Amino acid sequence: MNQTIQIALIPLLPLAGFVLLSFFGKKYFGKNSGLIGTAFLLASFILSLFTAYKYFSASVDGHYSSAIALKYTWLVFSDKLSIDMGLYLDSISMMMIVVVTLVSLMVHIYSLGYMKGEERFSAYYANLGLFTFSMLGLVLSSNIFQIYFFWELVGVSSYLLIGFYYDKPSAVAASKKAFIVTRFADLGFLIGILILSYSAGSLDFNTMIHNLTSPESSELKTAVSTTFLSVSAVTWGGLLVFMGGAGKSAMFPLHIWLPDAMEGPTPVSALIHAATMVVAGVYLVARLFPIFSLTTPIVLEVVSWVGAVSAIIAAIIACTQTDIKRVLAYSTMSQIGFMMFALGVSKYGGEAGLGFTASMFHLFTHALFKALLFLGAGAVIHYVHSNEIKDMGGLRKSMPITHITFLIACLAIAGFPFLAGFFSKEEILLAAYHNSPAIYWIALFTSALTAFYMFRLYFSIFWNKEHTTHEKHHGEGPFVMMLPLIILAVGAIFAGYIPFGKYVSADGAPLASHFKISFSILPVALGLSGIAIAWIMYKKQNGLSDKVAASFNGFYKTAYNKFYIDEIYLFITKKIIFNLIGKPAAWFDKNIVDGIMNFTGNTTEWVSEKIKIVQSGKVQQYAIYFLVAAVVIAAAFIYILK
Repeated sequence: MNQTIQIALIPLLPLAGFVLLSFFGKKYFGKNSGLIGTAFLLASFILSLFTAYKYFSASVDGHYSSAIALKYTWLVFSDKLSIDMGLYLDSISMMMIVVVTLVSLMVHIYSLGYMKGEERFSAYYANLGLFTFSMLGLVLSSNIFQIYFFWELVGVSSYLLIGFYYDKPSAVAASKKAFIVTRFADLGFLIGILILSYSAGSLDFNTMIHNLTSPESSELKTAVSTTFLSVSAVTWGGLLVFMGGAGKSAMFPLHIWLPDAMEGPTPVSALIHAATMVVAGVYLVARLFPIFSLTTPIVLEVVSWVGAVSAIIAAIIACTQTDIKRVLAYSTMSQIGFMMFALGVSKYGGEAGLGFTASMFHLFTHALFKALLFLGAGAVIHYVHSNEIKDMGGLRKSMPITHITFLIACLAIAGFPFLAGFFSKEEILLAAYHNSPAIYWIALFTSALTAFYMFRLYFSIFWNKEHTTHEKHHGEGPFVMMLPLIILAVGAIFAGYIPFGKYVSADGAPLASHFKISFSILPVALGLSGIAIAWIMYKKQNGLSDKVAASFNGFYKTAYNKFYIDEIYLFITKKIIFNLIGKPAAWFDKNIVDGIMNFTGNTTEWVSEKIKIVQSGKVQQYAIYFLVAAVVIAAAFIYILK
C-alpha cells in the first residue's frame, strides 16, 4: 500500500464509519452498527501502529525529521499565502494518532456492552466516528488553519456526544455550555491565527516556525517591532492562540464546561474529556513550541502559571465532590494543568527541554490510566445505577475485575513507584524543580492531593460500608466491557518503561531518561501519605471525613461549590452584560433602529395612501391631468422666456 494512502486512511476510516452509520445505520444495520464502527476503528488503529512503527524505525543518528506526506492546495491568496490541506508527520503527531485510535477503539469496544439497548445506538457510533476523524485530522494537520478547521469540528462532534441524551435537560444544557464557552476561547484562537500567519507570511507550520524564530528573518523583525500596548504582535498572537488551547483543555478560568460535560454517556467522558479532546490545547502549544520558547518566552510564562493554578484549584475541588464522574473530571483538569506547566517551564532543545518531553510523556500515560478510570467508573455506574459515591461501597467482591483495574489506575495517577504515571510525573516535577521552584512546590502539593482524592474515591467505592439500596440484576459487565479495562490496565502498568525521550523531544534529538531515586523520595512519600490519609478516613465508615470537612467549614463549602466560579460567570453575564449592555442595546435597537425603520415605512405607506387615487384607471381623469400639466408647463415656459 502506498504510504500516503495508508496515512490518509487513518482518519478517513472513522469518517467512512460516520457516513455509513449516519445514512444507513438505523435502517439497515441496527444492533450491528457498533460492530461496524468498531471494525473501522480497529483498522485505523492497526494502520496507526504500523505508521508509527515505520516512522520511529527510520531515525537518522537518533533524530526524527518532520515531513508532509500529503499536500493539497485549496485556496490561493497570493504567491506566499494559501490554505492547504495536508498530513504532517513528526514525533508528536505519530504519538498522538496511536493515543487517539487506541483510546477510541477501547471506547468503541466498551460501548458495545455499556450502550446496548439504546434507541439511538447507530447515531452514537456515528458520532464517535465523527469525533475520532476530527481529532485525527487535528493532530495530522500541516498548517494552522487546517488545525482550526478540525478544532471546530471536534467542538461540533463533542456537542453531539455530550448532548446524546437530548431528552435530558441537564445533558442539553451541558452540551450548550461546552459549545458556548469554547467558542469564546476559539474566537481568541482565530484572531491569534490571523496575527501569527500575517506576521509569518504563511499558514504552514514549518514556514511559520522558521520565519518567526530565525534571527535573520525579516518577518520576525517586523513582528517583534510591531506593538500594541507595548506588546509585540507575535506575543499577542501567541497569547491568543494559547487562549484557544486553554479553552479546549479546560484551563482556569475557562474550565467551567468540563464537569458539566459529564452528563454525556460515560464512555464519551472517557474518550472526549480524559484522553483526546482536552489534550488538544496541550498538543497545540507543543506544535508551536519553538515560537513560544525562542520568540515569546513571556507566553510560556503565562502557560506555566495557568497550568499550575489550574492543577491545584482542580485538585482541591476534586477532594470535595461526591459525583464519581465529576471527581474524575476535575482530576483531568488537574493533570492537564501538569502537562501545561511542564511545557511552560521547558526550553527548546537539549537537557533544558526535559519539560517538553515530560509533558508529552504524561499526555501518553495519562490517556491510558484516565480512560481506564472513566471506563471503570462506567462499570460501577452500570452496576449500581447511580453516580453518587454515597450509593456505592463494598463493591470489591462483586466487581473483582473492575476493582483491580481501578486500583491500578488510581495507583498510576497517584504516582505510585514503577507504574506509568510515576515515571512521567517525576520527570515533570524534575523539570519544574530546575526551572521554577515556586511551581515545583505547587506541583508537589497537588501530587499529594491527587493521591488523596483518588483513593478517597477508591475506598468509598470498593471498601467503606457496603450499600445494598441498589438493585443488582447483573454482574459487573459483559466481556466487551471488561476487555478494555484489562488492556488499559496493562498499559497503565508498563507504559512508563518506554524510553519516551528517545522518540519525542522538543528539537527531535534523543533525550535520556532523568529518573532519579533520590529526587523521587519526597514526591513518593507525600503520595503515600495522601493514600494513607484516605485509607484512615474512607476505608471504613467512621464519620472522620465529616468531622474534617466541618473543621474546614467555610473553605470546604467554597471548594464544594467550585469556588463559586460558575456563579461569578452568571453574575457577570446576567447582572452586568445583560443589564448594563444587553438591555440598553435592546432598547436602542427597538426604539431607535426599529423606530427609524418603522417611521420610514409608515411615512411611505401614508404617502402611498394619499397618492394612490392618482392611479384610478379612468381615462377621462388622466386626460384632465394631462391637460392641466400641459397648461402649467406652457405657462412656465412663457413666463421664463418672457
